[in-house]
Parts: sequence; C-alpha cells; structure tokens
Amino acid sequence: MARRTFSIGGIHPDDAKLSRNAAIEAIPLPSAVYISLAQHIGAPAKAVVAPGDKVKAGQVIAEPGGFVSAFIHSSVSGTVKSVGVCKDLSGKAAPCVEITVEGDEWVEGVDLTPDLVTDIPADGKAILEKIRLGGVVGLGGATFPTHVKLSPPPGKTCEMLIINGCECEPYLTSDERTMLEKGEQVVVGTALLSHVLGDPHAVIAVEDNKPEAIAHLRGIVERLRPLGGPYAGIEVRSLMKKYPEGGEKQLIDAVMGRQVKSGQLPIDAGAVVQNICTALAVYEAVQKNKPLVENSVTVTGKGAARQANLLVRVGTPLRHVIDCAGGLPDSIAKVVSGGPMMGKAVVNLDAPTLKGTGGLLLLTEAETRRGAEGSCIRCGKCADACPMGLEPFLLNRLARADRNDELEAASVQDCIQCGCCLYTCPANIPLLDIIAVAKARVLGIIKARAAAK
Repeated sequence: MARRTFSIGGIHPDDAKLSRNAAIEAIPLPSAVYISLAQHIGAPAKAVVAPGDKVKAGQVIAEPGGFVSAFIHSSVSGTVKSVGVCKDLSGKAAPCVEITVEGDEWVEGVDLTPDLVTDIPADGKAILEKIRLGGVVGLGGATFPTHVKLSPPPGKTCEMLIINGCECEPYLTSDERTMLEKGEQVVVGTALLSHVLGDPHAVIAVEDNKPEAIAHLRGIVERLRPLGGPYAGIEVRSLMKKYPEGGEKQLIDAVMGRQVKSGQLPIDAGAVVQNICTALAVYEAVQKNKPLVENSVTVTGKGAARQANLLVRVGTPLRHVIDCAGGLPDSIAKVVSGGPMMGKAVVNLDAPTLKGTGGLLLLTEAETRRGAEGSCIRCGKCADACPMGLEPFLLNRLARADRNDELEAASVQDCIQCGCCLYTCPANIPLLDIIAVAKARVLGIIKARAAAK
C-alpha cells in the first residue's frame, strides 16, 4: 500500500528530534505567574478577579469576552497582585493577571490522581459544556476555542474526527512524549471528542518517524475497543513523514483524500481536526474536572544545556522554563517559541508561557545567520514545495510592488506561512517574511471591504 501523505508540495527537513527520549518532567513553580487574557484566537477574556484576591489553582480568573473566546483559570494558588498588562514574547502589551505564588492548593473537585476514567458520559452536550468551562483551546498552535470547533454550523456534519499526532515541526517532541506517557488519556479524550460530534469515525494520525508512539496507541485502542460506543470507531493511522503534514488542510488531504478549497473550513470537507494535547486536555477537563492550566513544553536545540520536555503551568516566565532546562548558554543567539519553520523569535524572556506554548528552541549565531539574498532564478522550487499550491515567486514580486488586487487574485490569503518556500529558495530570498506581510495587508483590505457592505 502506498504511504499516505498529502498530495501538494511539502519538504523533508531534518527531524532533529533531539529531545524525544526526555520524559516529561514537572518543573518547580515560579515565584509569580503572569496569565495572559489574550492567549486564544478570538476576543480576550475579561478578568473577574481584583488585586488582593486569594485564588486557587483551577479557579476561574477571567470569563470569555465573546462567542469565540475562552475561560482563563489560575494555574497556581496565591494572591492576585495586579490586573493590567504585561509584555508578550514579541514585546507587545497584552492584558494579564499577575499572581504571587503561595503554595499549590487546588479548587475543590479537581481529581489529580493518576486513575484512568474510561466511562464516557452519555450526554454529548454535557461533555461540550465541560470542555467550554475548562477553557480548552487547540494546542496545535492556533489556540482556537475547542468548544466552538466542536459546534459545526447548521447543515454541516462531521464525517471524521482527526487527531493530529504528526508533530511535523523539526525539534519539537512534547506531542510524541504525550502519546507515549499519556496515551490512555489521549484515546479516552478522542472518544469524548468523537461522542460530542455524534460518534464519527476517528483517526489518530501519526507520522511514521514515531513508530513507538504508533505501536503504543494501537495497543491502547485495541484494549479499549471492547468498551464499545465511540471507542469502537477509533483507529491509529501511520502517515509518511513530510512537512507540513500537521497543517489542517494537509492532514485532511492525507487522511481523507479531500481538498479543503480556498475560503472553506475543514468542516466543509466533513472533518474536525484536533491536536493530541488537546485530546489530553479534553480528557482532564471532562473526566478529572481539571481545567487547562498546564502543558508540556519542549526545550531543545543543538546548543541547549540539556534536552527537555517540561510540564509547565500557564503564565510561567519563559526565563524560568529555560532555567529549569539548564539555563541559557552564552553560545545561544536566539530563542524561538515553537519550531524552526513556524516559530516566533522571542525578544522578551520575561514573557509568560501561554496555553499554546509547545516549545522553546535555542539557536546559536551560526544557525540563525541568513545567506546573502540573491536574484530569483525562476527555478520554481518554491512553487513545487508550496503545500497550498501557490506561486511564492509571483507573490514575492507582487508584494514588493504593492499590487494588492493581484495579490488577492493570486490567493495570498491562503498562505499558511509554513516556510517551505523559504526553505527551498536557492537565492535566499526571504519569501516567508515578504509574503506574510503582504497577506496581513490583503486580509486587512478584505476585512475593511466586508465591514463597509
């Protein structure tokens, strides 16, 4: 049988999974946390605490600011020091709640025991409400509120739930460690997600460079299948290693053989995609009454003091996380939040972690140095590599000339900013940077045009 993968573009960068054998370890709590109220797609949450309030871990400190928004909970116990703003990893001001850490007391009802709970509640709406109240968001990078994604619009039906275990970004390994260490919880979380959606077929998709995780999950699925219900419709599928396999549209293509057309959503192709760690968060919110207040973060890099996968409370300063992984060696010139392909450079190490923080990549000066930009030789490698079927060489020329109408006609708004074009360009043209700026500009024009109607 042919190896499954997506059909358009893609590249094969070095895995560099240096930290894959590092078990997830909980780090000591910092002296204070800074919990952002804008750590999900949609409207920022609205604080419901004030300076001087005493809070416990798992307590609601902010409520959704709109339909596409999420609850925010305290990740620690202590005293609210301030409700104001803090600087994010880019140095921009973001609304946040600062809490001085005092012990580690949790709200009543949270089950912190390791006991596995496999019984699936019959009422799918009750499951969905627990997910909403638990502040669960997508942990694959986009941080879209999970309860919204699990509520298809009228007339749309989910034919397949896809759990994304690809982790195709080089270096990052927190998803792989989660599959190996929390596989049972991931499978139960998958069953819960499936039940909310009406028990469609569910596929846990994992790239074939993670054979241990694939075998481990398959064994768990077989053990739980006799429980029936949504467990009966779960399978683990091995996919060919290719970047960016974990992109929603690419994953749907690889698993279902369907294309999500320009302007459409995954549900238009009959799919709902959730991340491996999101499935774990759903399990904890529904079966353990534990809101999303911590996540696993890979700290890695060829120049890192040590390779680590750390369990981190939301709001922990990035500097504290790095210190717990051995500190920042003098040879490190740049810290990236995320992986090398789609991550963002960190300019403020005092910025807090967010629900969606999945990795910190430490790079040396030699690794960050770009080659001198040359002239486009029209080789077409960028177009061959683009998983969205775009023509980056054309978008580059149009962007430099500020030809916005033509950029829109050439579908610059469909760019997923995966970096495949930049990776393949022999002329070292900063295609990703140029196209990303142009995309933001065109999306602004589209939004303004829609508002004027």
